[in-house]
Amino acid sequence: MNILLKQNLPRYAWQQQCYLSTSPIVHSWFVKLTNVTQVNTEAAVPKHTRKRNYPLTYEQRQFPKLIGHTKTWNTFNTSNLRDGKRKAEIVSDDLFLRQFIYGTWHSLFVSELIIKRRHNMVILSGLVTRTIHPRRMYFLIGYTEEILSALLKTPVKMEIQTVENKEDVIFTYW
Repeated sequence: MNILLKQNLPRYAWQQQCYLSTSPIVHSWFVKLTNVTQVNTEAAVPKHTRKRNYPLTYEQRQFPKLIGHTKTWNTFNTSNLRDGKRKAEIVSDDLFLRQFIYGTWHSLFVSELIIKRRHNMVILSGLVTRTIHPRRMYFLIGYTEEILSALLKTPVKMEIQTVENKEDVIFTYW
């Protein structure tokens, strides 16, 4: 039961709302203060800047409610289906893969890493800038595939596309 207290409201009552509520479990009264600016925030939605100078890619610009329509998942696997096996292991493997790739390919990935699992194979794809020599990039691809194949005990393949610089991926400014 929430009742808005109208007694002794400060002059700036629009900034904070004061609720007097009771908990059915504890049977005690407590006061809950919430800030109006915190109530209107939403997860995974970028905030507008005054000068509109914050760059967003196409994937970041799509809101989370559009997943399945104009935006896709960053991880493709079938373990979350009914009677799927190794659910927790696959999630922890995906976290490890992301940290390993972002650590090994330091500041080269421009987009988010997409992880696809097909049968027994793990496919990693994304956009990379052309800031290093192609020979070094081929070495990184081979090194990543070999190390991750040995650690995960499944074949790992990398599908990399290159762009000239980071500004080529910017879709809009927010």
